[in-house]
Amino acid sequence: MWRERALIVLVVLLHQIHGGDGCSPSSCGKVTNISYPFRLKGDPEGCGRYELSCENNITVLSLLSGTFHVEAINYNNFTIRLVDPGLQPTNCSSLPRYSLSPSNFTDLSLDALRPFGGFLYNFYPYYDEFLYEHIVFLNCSHGVSGNSKYVDTGGCVNWESKGYIYAMAVDDLLAKDLEVGCQVKQVTGTSWWGLETYEYSYATIHTALLYGFQLSWIPLACHDHCSGPYDCYFNSSSKKLQCQGMT
Repeated sequence: MWRERALIVLVVLLHQIHGGDGCSPSSCGKVTNISYPFRLKGDPEGCGRYELSCENNITVLSLLSGTFHVEAINYNNFTIRLVDPGLQPTNCSSLPRYSLSPSNFTDLSLDALRPFGGFLYNFYPYYDEFLYEHIVFLNCSHGVSGNSKYVDTGGCVNWESKGYIYAMAVDDLLAKDLEVGCQVKQVTGTSWWGLETYEYSYATIHTALLYGFQLSWIPLACHDHCSGPYDCYFNSSSKKLQCQGMT
């Protein structure tokens, strides 16, 4: 009898670890369905691996060395959209508090213990799709002309330094994108796509930053769904996880 009871307890615990029995969705502000792999501070630890806080009715995620506002969680494609708290909707001079290096979330490792990545793995063997593009702020010793990538911040951004302040959107920051006499001051991200293909104003860049950037917890989802993170990919047609070797 004691073995049967122990087995029942084990099954219940396993369900809780994967967001099952005993774990009801939580909410905070605009984020109304916080569930596995997330849990709100104060929820049972077994209900989610990643803890979110509710501060002044705003959902907050601690990430790297900072905290970010959670704009949305998409459980269909395993992404979370974050906004830097330093940005203000009606203040074009507001800047992100945190500088995010392109390497912070673009490691191709599928380690399920690594919290978030900047890719969706669409097809085996893991065709990677960027979830965001980079916004780069530059301080140049001279005015830049003839390069449409360089967008004048129009006096909105001032680091109390001499020179000219520009912003540009790029998929990845390459040495060829840097004009002579320009230094990178800050790098951040946005999932407001298409900026690098059109001419746009700094007001558009600021709007894109306010939209935020997406990250994925695909490795953890694959680890839970299949035998391990390397045996799984995201089927962009069915919008479901697919285990290797299964249809």
